[in-house]
Amino acid sequence: MEASVKEMMRLLNQVGEGVYFTDRQRRITFWNKAAERISGYSRKEVLGSKCSENILIHIDVRGRPLCRGLCPLACTLKDRKTRQTGIFLHHKQGHRVPVHVRVYPLRNENRMVIGAAELFTDSSEKPELWERMHKLEKLAMSDRLTGVANRHFTEQYLQARLEEFKRFHWPFGIIFFDIDDFKTLNDRHSHRVGDLALKTVARTLQGNIRSIDQVGRWGGEEFIVILRNPDRKNLELIAEKLRMLVEKSVFWEKGAPIRVTLSGGATLASSGDTRATLVERADLLMYQSKKAGKNRVSSS
Repeated sequence: MEASVKEMMRLLNQVGEGVYFTDRQRRITFWNKAAERISGYSRKEVLGSKCSENILIHIDVRGRPLCRGLCPLACTLKDRKTRQTGIFLHHKQGHRVPVHVRVYPLRNENRMVIGAAELFTDSSEKPELWERMHKLEKLAMSDRLTGVANRHFTEQYLQARLEEFKRFHWPFGIIFFDIDDFKTLNDRHSHRVGDLALKTVARTLQGNIRSIDQVGRWGGEEFIVILRNPDRKNLELIAEKLRMLVEKSVFWEKGAPIRVTLSGGATLASSGDTRATLVERADLLMYQSKKAGKNRVSSS
């Protein structure tokens, strides 16, 4: 029996999905290699801990914390039903990762529930995205610090979308984001911490858009997200989701949590727009968000 359990564990460490088991108290008893890769947390860091102790800090699409009453795994332990849903886990490096989770009750030989198993996959792991990013790196089009597209590539990409809009009337929109109080963060901590903040924001934005969309670092603490085929409502919803996910992200410096927020301006391309007028309009909307109290998105 012990040999068969070891063989099962060995096989689970070879699968591409993150897998972890808990007992009835939600204490983690198994954590596979894919779970380490997707979350950034090693097996040693999580075994014996309760998943409700804010290790992954799951939130839903509305930003509500799931570990305090809305946890799918806790619900499965209670009603013994399997379930699946899309959520956002907190990576050890601070950014948010979209994952699809499936939860199953674990039963012993007498059919009694003795725990639960959760399987999760990284929804941002899109083959098209990695292929495109590889090409960006080869063409020296990615930002060295954050890994997203640099200013030059973003300008080219934006111009291409404008040409499509003029010729084929294919709609697109942009979101201009600026990290709030970034200078204060650098002054209070260090430029190294500021770099970590930039990386956290970039990873969160990049990991939570479609493969047909684009994130670029415009300059300093500014990022532009270019979205294909949105209507005004979808543009606003996506902008708000991205803002919320950055707000809910955290990384640690000398034992202290570091969080940043974004102010954004979202707008659709319109007839007669040039690259300059479109970016300027989004930039002005972003400053409206700053004046209104920061950590929000204004749109037009």
